[in-house]
Amino acid sequence: MTDSAPIEWTLRDAGSAAIALLSQVMDAAFDSAFGEAWTAVQCLGILDMPGVWLTLGAPAGEEGAESASGFALARVIVDEAELLLIGVRPHYRRHGLGGTLLRHVMASARKRGARHLHLEVRHGNPAATLYQAAGFTQVGRRPGYYRGADGTLFDALSLSVPLD
Repeated sequence: MTDSAPIEWTLRDAGSAAIALLSQVMDAAFDSAFGEAWTAVQCLGILDMPGVWLTLGAPAGEEGAESASGFALARVIVDEAELLLIGVRPHYRRHGLGGTLLRHVMASARKRGARHLHLEVRHGNPAATLYQAAGFTQVGRRPGYYRGADGTLFDALSLSVPLD
């Protein structure tokens, strides 16, 4: 794949049966230095809860059961939605998959009755530019929320966007 080649993305819903694939993408997407990835047990624990959905993304034609280039995990409770996790394999970054997943989560949350979508992101995480481009604004800050592998603490920024 070249940096200039446009990619058509295919998204599909998945559940707990995709936990191994989700874990593979998460391990590739999240830098272990920041402690942001969830364990398979944590993911399984939330996947079966009401209002939670998992979306996998892959290049069109590569969307088989054992293929994913990125994912988004989100939930809706009453009229509030939360993007719990989103990740894209490094090789596929800057090709539109993160934005495609984010827009899909926003549309899905809206269809499920959510009026706002919330998320938390580590201060300094490059993904913050994706969220800003989608209209998210900072509504809070959690000092020392993330603990890196070396014990360093990182603030979490709480972001929100209206969906109506």
